[in-house]
Amino acid sequence: MNLTFPLTSKSMSYSVLAHCYPIMEKQDKRIRASQPLTRGPSAFIPEKEVVQANTVDERTNFLVEEYSTSGRLDNITQVMSLHTQYLESFLRSQFYMLRMDGPLPLPYRHYIAIMAAARHQCSYLINMHVDEFLKTGGMAEWLNGLEYIPQRLKNLNEINKLLAHRPWLITKEHIQKLVKTGENNWSLPELVHAVVLLAHYHALASFVFGSGINPERGPEISNGFRLISVNNFCVCDLANDNNIENASLTGSNFGIVDSLSELEALMERMKRLQEEREDEEASQEEMTTRFETEKKESLFVVSGDTFHSFPHSDFADDMIVTSDVSRYIEDPGFGYEDFARRGEEHLPTFRAQDYTWENHGFSLVNRLYSDIGHLLDEKFRMVYNLTYNTMASHEDVDTAMLRRALFNYVHCMFGIRYDDYDYGEVNQLLERSLKVYIKTVTCYPERTTKRMYDSYWRQFKHSEKVHVNLLLMEARMQAELLYALRAITRHLT
Repeated sequence: MNLTFPLTSKSMSYSVLAHCYPIMEKQDKRIRASQPLTRGPSAFIPEKEVVQANTVDERTNFLVEEYSTSGRLDNITQVMSLHTQYLESFLRSQFYMLRMDGPLPLPYRHYIAIMAAARHQCSYLINMHVDEFLKTGGMAEWLNGLEYIPQRLKNLNEINKLLAHRPWLITKEHIQKLVKTGENNWSLPELVHAVVLLAHYHALASFVFGSGINPERGPEISNGFRLISVNNFCVCDLANDNNIENASLTGSNFGIVDSLSELEALMERMKRLQEEREDEEASQEEMTTRFETEKKESLFVVSGDTFHSFPHSDFADDMIVTSDVSRYIEDPGFGYEDFARRGEEHLPTFRAQDYTWENHGFSLVNRLYSDIGHLLDEKFRMVYNLTYNTMASHEDVDTAMLRRALFNYVHCMFGIRYDDYDYGEVNQLLERSLKVYIKTVTCYPERTTKRMYDSYWRQFKHSEKVHVNLLLMEARMQAELLYALRAITRHLT
């Protein structure tokens, strides 16, 4: 599979939304700046770095005016604006799924976003969509919890849970159960809309936690409904080092020298891998073996490192699901389980060539939910091809190899294998601390700490780490969509 995503006729022009008509008119186009509890939009990134990017870029303000459902330059948008090209694709696709003409009523869309965010206890996104749910005419009673919502929405609990934590378990039987005839059934276009929303908000929760997004405001009354308390990591010092001014990991001369040598070593490995590629290609048998090795090694990344390399207190508070969040969750104990579980033989693998986004997923989603396929396709291509040809202080660097390793490592953890990719490159390019960070952000985002964020690529710019988070988010969303859309295709055939 060619993951360089060259622009094709599927890619959509920026004028696509000009031909569509929003269901709701935005009455006030003035942008309101959010007032977070702690300084800046991120607990991980110095405020001045994000503010500088927003100050010089008028394009960001234009995009918020056009495509923000809240009309506010929120903290997610401020951090994403470090990559304005990507931000445009993101906001346009999100606006389309939330506001443009589509199979689902507006309040359903926001309630589904709440259900998705709750799987990772992401109170930032829950609060945002509680607000939007009420503004779009949702019934306040539904915010008391899942037992107050229509049976149709309740029926999404199973697929929400599987998509968020173990998407490889989704089968055509799950689809059949949802679309079977009856008063609570889902049409296929409605189900595809719901699946796109669920995958989008699971992945966005990874970005929120991975980028240390600060809360917009404290608990308050929103349209008569009390907002949920913010996640502890945003306002507390979980790892005793979450202070933005604390530079303990890079502050000493030794740390700077050490991280500089890390950078040089990474660049040297990239150069050597490129030369080896040109000299000889590994056999298909060897490529398969390397994938299985990497898949099994990923078992030990978080379970081995997280609880030993980082203080247990990092996660103590995250393990407790507050009652405010739990009202939106069924089966809260269900979480990510390694695709390659220990001791299993003949592990099932999703061969990417058998069901690709480009050849299968794109056309199915576009057929059932008009135009969203174009917008998602453009977003996947944008993040994958996005490059400034820099690595930290180095310029004129081809980073394609590194971007592909990040994207494919996420898919590897979800059991997706590319026949044409040498997974030996993952071990060469992704250091241990980066693998810990990737697996945590992708599979257990609510456990992410500033210490994890700081521990990898210590000489790289924050904008480069945000780019990593964008790649992880989109790789995760695509993985979830591939499993769900494959199950829908099997249901149809």
